[in-house]
Amino acid sequence: MSDMQSLEKTDTAHLAWDKRWKTEEGRADWLKPEEDVARLIASLGQAGPVKALDLGCGVGRHALAFARAGFETHAVDMSEAGLAELAKSAGSEGLAVRTQLAPMTDLPFEDNSFDYVLSFNVIYHGDPAIVAKAIAEIARVLKPGGVYQGTMLSKRNGNFGVGTEVAPDTYVREGDDDKNHPHFYCDAGELVALFGDFELRSLEDKLHSKPGSWHWHMVAERLA
Repeated sequence: MSDMQSLEKTDTAHLAWDKRWKTEEGRADWLKPEEDVARLIASLGQAGPVKALDLGCGVGRHALAFARAGFETHAVDMSEAGLAELAKSAGSEGLAVRTQLAPMTDLPFEDNSFDYVLSFNVIYHGDPAIVAKAIAEIARVLKPGGVYQGTMLSKRNGNFGVGTEVAPDTYVREGDDDKNHPHFYCDAGELVALFGDFELRSLEDKLHSKPGSWHWHMVAERLA
């Protein structure tokens, strides 16, 4: 698969999520903030005002948690259905959440804009060049000393090596709506190298709800 084809696959990945976010059943597993995210939100909130970005917000479970904590909250996604659900939920709670339709590789924010960026189960959807560009954008919009929290796919994950390898360590499972776009996998050393502009605070290979669903969970600070 060419670089352009890989990019097109990544750019259309939101279509499957649009379909999911439009149904109550599809949204059901994506409404509660992750425990490690909730803990970090509470910790950051004790340090003073926080300007936060939920990158790849989906229906906004974490963006809503930011706003409830009093953060200045921004959220981006490529799914119009997800952003619409987030806006609806924020409105019903009287919360201020600024949403924008934008790709992870071209964030519509100035340099050094945020104290905290979260991207949960998002930036590994692409080949290595796309993943690197997304990480560079996160580094660009974070203030020096700002905190990044996110996940990456581990090579322990049961889907590593399944499907067509379209780029190094990057696989597409044709015919599977949820996996019919690039998924990039890495080990700990490769992850550390990708995040060379950051100082790791924590890194854990965690099993998600499905068997074999290993993901790296990380927290890191943007270097000056």
